[in-house]
Amino acid sequence: MIRDNLEDVRSRIADAVKRSGRAEEDVCLIAVSKTKPVEMLMEAYEAGVRDFGENKVQELVAKYEEMPKDIRWHMIGHLQTNKVKYIVDKAYLIHSVDSVKLAREISKEAQKHGKCCDILLEVNVADEDSKFGLSCDEVLSVAEEIATLPAIRIKGLMTVAPYVDDPEKNRPVFGKLKQLSVDITSKNIDNVSMDILSMGMSGDYEIAIEEGAKYVRVGTSVFGERNYSINKEN
Repeated sequence: MIRDNLEDVRSRIADAVKRSGRAEEDVCLIAVSKTKPVEMLMEAYEAGVRDFGENKVQELVAKYEEMPKDIRWHMIGHLQTNKVKYIVDKAYLIHSVDSVKLAREISKEAQKHGKCCDILLEVNVADEDSKFGLSCDEVLSVAEEIATLPAIRIKGLMTVAPYVDDPEKNRPVFGKLKQLSVDITSKNIDNVSMDILSMGMSGDYEIAIEEGAKYVRVGTSVFGERNYSINKEN
C-alpha cells in the first residue's frame, strides 16, 4: 500500500513541478510519519524515502535510534525549549522555530554538540489562533535577531496552512509565504537564506509546489489515516 501511495504522490509532485516550470530536484517530499510504527516507515524507506517528518520529540528520538542513519529527520511540530537538547544532534532541519527564545536554546545546545543547526522560521500566515508561528509582520525583525546567534543558520520559512475543503483556498497563503521570503532575501541579512519554503500537506501540496514549496510534508496520502490515541506526550 505504502509503495503504491508513494508512486501516486510522486507522480502528482512531478506534475505540479512541471506546471510550476521548476526542476524536479527543486522539490522534496517529507513523509510525515507521526504515530506510525517503524515497520511502516521502513516500507517507505525501502521505496526510496529518505526524508521523514515527526511532530513529537520522543517519537523522533526513538525512530532515529531504530532506523538507518542515512535518513534526514525533520522536526516539524511545535518544539518546547526543554526538549531541544534531545534532538539538536539528530534533526537534519528544525522547521518550527517560532521565537527568539527557542532559537537561543537551539544555538546553546548546538554549540554543546559542536554542530551548526539549520532551522526554518514558522510563520502563521493565516493568523489562526489555533496555530503556532510568527506573524508576517514580525518575521523580519526576528530573523535579524536570530541571525546573530552562533551555531544556527536560518534556511527559510515554514507555514501550516488552514484545513480547507478546496486546496485552491490556500493558494494565497502559500503565495504570501513566498513573497515574504523574497522580501527577506532582498535585505541581504548575514546568516539568513531563503532557499527553503516548507509548505503544503496531503490536501494541498500540489498548490504549494505551484507557489514555490521546496519541502512538502505529506503524511496521510503516504501512510493512511493516523491513530492519535497513541504517543500523546511531546
